[in-house]
Amino acid sequence: MSIAASPRPLDGITVVSLEHAIAAPFCTRQLADMGARVIKVERPGVGDFARGYDERVHGLASHFVWTNRSKESLTLDLKHDTATPVLERLLEQADVLVQNLAPGAAARLGLSFEALHERFPKLIVCDISGYGEGGPYQDKKAYDLLIQSEGGFLSVTGTPDDMAKAGCSIADISAGMYAYTHILNALLLRQNTGKGSRIDVSMLESLVEWMNYPLYYAFEGAEPPPRTGAAHATIYPYGPFDTGDGGTVMLGLQNEREWRVFCEQVLLQTELADDERFASNSQRVHNRAALKSLILGVFAELDAEEVIRRLDQARIANAHVNDMHGVWHHPQLAARQRWTEIGSPKGPLPALLPPGASNAFQPRMDAVPDLGEHSAAILTELGYGDADIQQFQQTGVI
Repeated sequence: MSIAASPRPLDGITVVSLEHAIAAPFCTRQLADMGARVIKVERPGVGDFARGYDERVHGLASHFVWTNRSKESLTLDLKHDTATPVLERLLEQADVLVQNLAPGAAARLGLSFEALHERFPKLIVCDISGYGEGGPYQDKKAYDLLIQSEGGFLSVTGTPDDMAKAGCSIADISAGMYAYTHILNALLLRQNTGKGSRIDVSMLESLVEWMNYPLYYAFEGAEPPPRTGAAHATIYPYGPFDTGDGGTVMLGLQNEREWRVFCEQVLLQTELADDERFASNSQRVHNRAALKSLILGVFAELDAEEVIRRLDQARIANAHVNDMHGVWHHPQLAARQRWTEIGSPKGPLPALLPPGASNAFQPRMDAVPDLGEHSAAILTELGYGDADIQQFQQTGVI
C-alpha cells in the first residue's frame, strides 16, 4: 500500500466542535490533519468570528485559513429549540466534543460533561477556556494578549524600556496544543476503560507551563530575568548582532568550548578567551555591554554572509533574521518539500504540512470550508429530509 493510501491514526474518529478564534480551532485542525472528521458548528450568517479578522488571503482571514482546513462547516443556531435534537443526533455518532465558548455558555446549553456523560458514555468532552473551571477568574473573559499578561510572558519579553507581546497567538497555541494531546490521551484511555472523560484546558495554565524557566530563575524571590529584546536574558552572547552591510545575524553560544572557538575563529582575537571579564557565562552576562561593543566592532568590518561563513566554519550556532517573506521562500522548507496546496472558497492556497513527517501515512490536507458548506449533507446524513432542511433554513436554525 502506498503512503498516500495508508490509513491515518485518527481515521474513523468524529469530532464535533463548538469553536471560535484560535485555541479550539487550532486543536481540532490538528485532529483533522491526523484523519479525524471534524464537524465545525458555526452560527448562521456570521460563523466563527475569526472569519472576519482580515481579508489577507484572497479575501479570506489569515487566522481562519491557518486553523480550519479539512473541516466540515455546519451552521446551527444553538439557542433555537429545534437545534437541540440536531446536536443530539450529532453527538450520538461523535467521539469528541470540543468547545471554547464564553465561560459557562456550554453548561447553559446542556453541554457540560456531567449533562452528557449518562447519555453518551463514550463521548470525550474537551473544554478550553481562559482560566479553567473554578477559582476567582473562572468567569473572566480571556483573549490571547490578556493571558500573555496574566501569565507573566510580557514581563520577560521586550526591551528594558518596553514590554512586547509575542507576534503570534502564543497563549491560544499553547492551549490548543495541550487540548490536542489530552484528547489523544483520552482516546487511548477510552480503549482501556470503554468510557469517555472530561478535559479542562486553561490558557493560563498552558502558557505558565511554558514559563517555567523564568519562574524557576525567580525562585524564592530572586530577581526575575530582565527584558533584553531579541537577546537571551541569561546567556551571552546569544542574540542579534548588526553587521557592516546593514544586516543582522543571530548567534548563540552554549558553553566555554564554544566561547574559545568563537574568539579564535570568528572574532580572530584569541586573547579574549582568557579575559577575566568574560571567563564564564555569568561574567559575560554581567559585562554584556563591553562584550557587545567588542563583537560589533569586529562585525562592522564584515557583511552578514561573511559573519555567517565564519560562524559556520567554527560550528557556532547562527541564523538569518528572516521576515515573513523570507520564511515563505526558506530554502530548507523548500528542500524538504514542506509546502503543499489546499482548497478554499477562493481557490487553491499554499499550506505548510504539519510538523513531524511520518513514513507511515500522509496528513490530511483538505479544503478550508465555506460557512455552512456542509450543512445540507450533514443533516441528510443524520436522517433529515429535504423538507426538514428547507424548514431549518426558513426558520434560521441553519
